[in-house]
Amino acid sequence: MFQDFEKMQKADALARQILSYSRNTLFMNLRFMENALSRLVFVPYVGTIATDMCRLYYDSAFVLKSFQQNDRNITRRYLHMIMHCIFRHAFISPSVDRDIWNLSCDIAVEYMIQELNLKCIDCSMESEQQKILISLKSNLKYMTAEKIYQYYIDENISKGQCEDLRAAFLLDDHEPWYSSSGSSGFGGGDGDSDSHENIGDYSTSQNNDLSDSTQFMFAMSHEEAKQVWGNISQQIQTDLETFGKQQGIGGGSLMQNLKAVNRERYDYAEFLRKFAVMGEVMQIDSDAFDYNFYTYGLSLYGNMPLIEPLEYKEVKRIREFVIAIDTSGSVSGELVQTFVTKTYNILKQQESFFSKVNIHIIQCDAEIQEDVKITSWEEFDQYLQTMKLHGFGGTDFRPVFSYVDELIQKKVFINLKGLIYFTDGCGEFPPKQPGYHTAFVFVDDDYNNYEVPVWAIKLILQSNEIMEKNGI
Repeated sequence: MFQDFEKMQKADALARQILSYSRNTLFMNLRFMENALSRLVFVPYVGTIATDMCRLYYDSAFVLKSFQQNDRNITRRYLHMIMHCIFRHAFISPSVDRDIWNLSCDIAVEYMIQELNLKCIDCSMESEQQKILISLKSNLKYMTAEKIYQYYIDENISKGQCEDLRAAFLLDDHEPWYSSSGSSGFGGGDGDSDSHENIGDYSTSQNNDLSDSTQFMFAMSHEEAKQVWGNISQQIQTDLETFGKQQGIGGGSLMQNLKAVNRERYDYAEFLRKFAVMGEVMQIDSDAFDYNFYTYGLSLYGNMPLIEPLEYKEVKRIREFVIAIDTSGSVSGELVQTFVTKTYNILKQQESFFSKVNIHIIQCDAEIQEDVKITSWEEFDQYLQTMKLHGFGGTDFRPVFSYVDELIQKKVFINLKGLIYFTDGCGEFPPKQPGYHTAFVFVDDDYNNYEVPVWAIKLILQSNEIMEKNGI
């Protein structure tokens, strides 16, 4: 028994040396990933090789056998897993189709690795991958995991097809991503952790020489790990934008994927609520009411409270609002209608609107094409059923602001506080800040950034976020 344990210790030590060798090899070739490469803590388990974004789980026998077959094999697998971490592939919605998501993540990672053109990694799988990648590239402009996932969802790919396709890209086990514990630790799932209990203790003791940051990763929660990898990803993007061209990797899919994953995501419902204005409604204001005096009066005089409750309460609601729609570009009618419907549904929620509303839905390209006034929910429903787009000329934001200013002067708006401009491109902005809050909502699937005046709020959404096509 002692001899078996000693043999396991030696195998584990050798496997750890191979993992360290692979990591150091990548250090030398990808200096901009130095922070990412040093983050994972080595932990043995039964299986192949995997990560939960905090630990690198490895089977000693698998590592030794793979290294013996090809000394660059583990280096590629190490980079493959680090890429998963950088792009936070494990931090996804529970509703995602795991088979398709696993396949999409592996394809996206392998595509980026191929573009890096590294001689220090095993390239034996690339010829088998090429046919699949060429087919995908003919259908997708961007090879991000999210885009690939949505493509396969739309294609109704079967589980069997997933398994066949993934065989060419499978380099690590994704089971730790879906740990039932809800944290980054791989305690649940199908892994046989008990069979490696002694080696686990030995491995933990061998991690004592790790840096403070790596030791911190060992005990990190799921949300903490997500934040750490988000910061690392942004740092890599910044380094590549600054020095990437010097290293020959400035404009490839790696940068595109970094821009996609680091793009800020917003809750449109919460965003819209920022345009709420103050107003009075018939409701008891419990915050401004002192119950001590009220109950004291009741006890002293019977049915006569000393202070009556206030009848009015100020709450955030929207009464006057403008939705401007840019009809100059390629925004489809379905997308516009979905956006307006989504805005309508958010506003219609409890305490979102006054009982009486004054909404203007303005369509505009280089000039005003249509202005529809909405004063009730019935009118809003009717508008959505009969909505048609007009215009399709050039893009100019200024006519809408000039037109709204005229409506304010004519007393059409008494207390306008919010204007949302829905657009898919750039245009001319008004030279001066308007007297009401303004937000530009850009629909963009190409990971572009847009400059807006300092007085405007900017929100960039992808079309699938508006259409709610997936749950990633």
